[in-house]
Amino acid sequence: MAQHATYPDLSSKVVLLTGIGQTGDPSMWGNGAATARTFLRNGAKVFGCDINLASAQASRTRLLSEFPSAEIEVVQADVTKKDKVEKLVQQCVRKWGRVDVLVNNVGRSEKGDPASMSEEIWDAQVNVNLKSVYLACHFVLPVMEKQGSGVIVNISSIAGLKYIGKPQVAYAATKAALINFARVTAVAYAPKNIRLNTVVPGLIHTPLVKMLADKYAGGDYEAFVKQRNGQVPMGRMGTSEDVANAVVFLSSDSARYITGTKLVVDGAITGSTGRTDFKL
Repeated sequence: MAQHATYPDLSSKVVLLTGIGQTGDPSMWGNGAATARTFLRNGAKVFGCDINLASAQASRTRLLSEFPSAEIEVVQADVTKKDKVEKLVQQCVRKWGRVDVLVNNVGRSEKGDPASMSEEIWDAQVNVNLKSVYLACHFVLPVMEKQGSGVIVNISSIAGLKYIGKPQVAYAATKAALINFARVTAVAYAPKNIRLNTVVPGLIHTPLVKMLADKYAGGDYEAFVKQRNGQVPMGRMGTSEDVANAVVFLSSDSARYITGTKLVVDGAITGSTGRTDFKL
């Protein structure tokens, strides 16, 4: 069994986590559910949301089966809508009085370059991947400032650092923007004891991969998985647990002097030329 780092300072902290639900293989963990799981393992309280309430509730049920005494609540929320995000933050504060950690975990990838992508798809991508983060921060930062402390972790993607083989210009552009959003905001809020960082996952094997295979590989899931594994110098995709561990570390006091930066979790793919046939 894998050994997990523990962070006692996270005990009883309140974590607001977007995108806690997942679809697809129920034996796997999506990044949001896995992150909630790791926070609960550290004794934190989790207030999660998803646009699909049934999916959020399924994650909660699964997590409570592992941690029966855990404090976890889930609600439905469309985090691209200002009034819904405001209500989400209010619900969390009403429930537990504060927001110690905000994890912005929603995201969506659609195919297209600027010439072929419709304005509607472009706008939807900007709303899901970037506006959602602005809205969450817009309502959470004043709460954290009043508290005198807080941590925000955004989930980006290596698509925001380099071309990774798929025509997804809006996704790549918005995920790149998240990194600088956190960097600039971190400088402004450093004197207020509020930290912002970005976790940048590489190719991660989550239930979402099946949907990506349908979208980008004609539904050939096995070939798509093999291709993704082959792109990574370590020879395999990462797991949602790898992402969750990075998020929870950055949320803890072990990272108390880390702000305005990014933590890349990618098995060395962004440092690679794309060739995996090299020999030492």
